[in-house]
Amino acid sequence: MRSLPNLVIEPIVRAALLEDLGRAGDLTTDSIIAAGAQATVQLAAREPGVIAGLPLALLAWQLVDTAISVEVHLPDGSRVAPGGVIATASGPARGLLTGERVALNFLGHLSGVATGTATIADAIAHTKARVADTRKTIPGLRALQKYAVRCGGGVNHRFGLDDAVLIKDNHIAVAGGIRPAVAAARAHAGHLVKIEVEVDSLAMLAELLAVGADVVLLDNMSPDELREAVALVAGRMVTEASGRITPATAVPIAEAGVDLISVGWLTHSARVLDIGLDHVPRP
Repeated sequence: MRSLPNLVIEPIVRAALLEDLGRAGDLTTDSIIAAGAQATVQLAAREPGVIAGLPLALLAWQLVDTAISVEVHLPDGSRVAPGGVIATASGPARGLLTGERVALNFLGHLSGVATGTATIADAIAHTKARVADTRKTIPGLRALQKYAVRCGGGVNHRFGLDDAVLIKDNHIAVAGGIRPAVAAARAHAGHLVKIEVEVDSLAMLAELLAVGADVVLLDNMSPDELREAVALVAGRMVTEASGRITPATAVPIAEAGVDLISVGWLTHSARVLDIGLDHVPRP
């Protein structure tokens, strides 16, 4: 899994360290640990999951002390079992302890996103459908969370308002209907910009099929309705299902024949993967 470039992640990691260190630095570590002390620690999983965010954890340590070295055992995208060692870090003890919480915050959260994504991706692996994220991300962390979704076997929806047109129910209501909304979008957007339209009924889908779009978002439809919608579309648009989808409900939805299943909780409500930092005694 190709990582995000340091140009993207360094400002985020640096801001997290500045928030943690505040004005006086790590009072606890600096008071207790001798300046020249060396240590070795391991990042280890407490439960099964999928790893994501390791480059951010390593960068946190590097920004604290460049003398810290890290050996990666399970790179991003790897499956980990309880007790599995993800990475081993060695170097100045003060730096290892000072960077610990920021490193674990990023690694635990993003691994949680990847693990949640994998639960859906695994459940629907026997179908053609793919699981996608949404824009329901934690402000400031969108690029990281969407990267974690990819680590978990998912695909990315649009990154922001500026890379695709998504005409939702309120756009349709204010514009006066699907036809004028799509017409206005086509007149405004460039030829490389995809247009997606949300519908919540088969009647709305029929109206959309009369004008056409690149993608149709089938919102809160039952598997039977989705199956009929896919048949009506007949390959003329990419079909995307959304609406309170869980690992259990994702299976019949995917089996209805849709191309994509978009899930907001992957990012806005991701459960942290329990990862700990264990001191390795010197022989």
